[in-house]
Amino acid sequence: MTRYLALDAFRGVTIALMILVNTPGTWSQVYAPLLHAKWHGVTPTDLVFPFFLFIIGSAMFFSFKKSDFAATPTQFFRIVKRGGIMFVIGLLLNIIPFNMPMEQWRIMGVLQRIGIAYVIAASLIILLNKRAIYIACGVILTTYWLLLLSAGEAALTLDGNIVRQFDLAIIGASHMYTINGISFEPEGLLSTLPAVVNMLLGFELTRYLTQIEDKQSSVVKLIIIGGLAIGLGALWSQVLPINKSLWTSSYVIYTTGCACLLLAFFVWLIDIKAQTHLVSPLLVYGTNPLFVYVLSFVVVTVYLTIEVGGSSLYRWLYLQFNAIAEPKLASLLFALSHVVVFWFVSLKLYQRKIFIKI
Repeated sequence: MTRYLALDAFRGVTIALMILVNTPGTWSQVYAPLLHAKWHGVTPTDLVFPFFLFIIGSAMFFSFKKSDFAATPTQFFRIVKRGGIMFVIGLLLNIIPFNMPMEQWRIMGVLQRIGIAYVIAASLIILLNKRAIYIACGVILTTYWLLLLSAGEAALTLDGNIVRQFDLAIIGASHMYTINGISFEPEGLLSTLPAVVNMLLGFELTRYLTQIEDKQSSVVKLIIIGGLAIGLGALWSQVLPINKSLWTSSYVIYTTGCACLLLAFFVWLIDIKAQTHLVSPLLVYGTNPLFVYVLSFVVVTVYLTIEVGGSSLYRWLYLQFNAIAEPKLASLLFALSHVVVFWFVSLKLYQRKIFIKI
């Protein structure tokens, strides 16, 4: 089995990007590429979450290979336990600082989606062979496409889509996110199904990659696969728009293609050109990805609860950057400063060989 440092760099850049786009100095002053598409369409920021799911799928290959993909009761228990822990942590992050009534708790979120998708994807991985996993991906994406279209003329609107109707029925409006005054959950239950495919494709592409001994050849193949996936996603978007909030099937294929191209670049740079020093910070960043993500969320929440000068500590810190730069640049510098801070946290954990698994 061929080992690729490129996978570690891919994981590191994804975590860095998650912190960058989630921690602007102020949401009212952000450069367009660092914002999500308002509805249909895709920006660089819209690639970050599916990349994260892709690398979790990639990590599952190495994790389950140690146990020879054994489908034992113990294995299933571990899968459900890990998924449950991620879901609970995500829920707790939503309700920090624990001062809101239970009937207003937002149930879903990033970690909740990851937890549910992990349980489904991991279970399929240890139950199915390679061919069956690809078939499962096709069935999930096609079925989800048909479900979306079943809502009729309002199928792809913010208030009329089946994703929203499903979440309203299961979760309830008071437990959902609000967009433009409308209860809609961008990390909803039904739309988590196609997100499972991002994980499964990350798993299968990693399995495929580790079987290729010639790394030069792997770059070419990743570029071809990535280009075809982006082309298919773009073609599919003509009848099913690329939409992160709905996590459309075309979005899954398109973002997986983008992941392949980025991975191809890292394979070329690190595993072929041996320019490891250029990405060594990313390798450090990828050692405790979920923990660092959770920590960054907690720190930002603490900022918002501490009052400084009649406003929050978060606002006060942003204003310090705004004193030396125009608003959007100040917002970016604020975010970059936190990318650096949490890199140092990752570095200290790495130096002490502390690896916190969630």
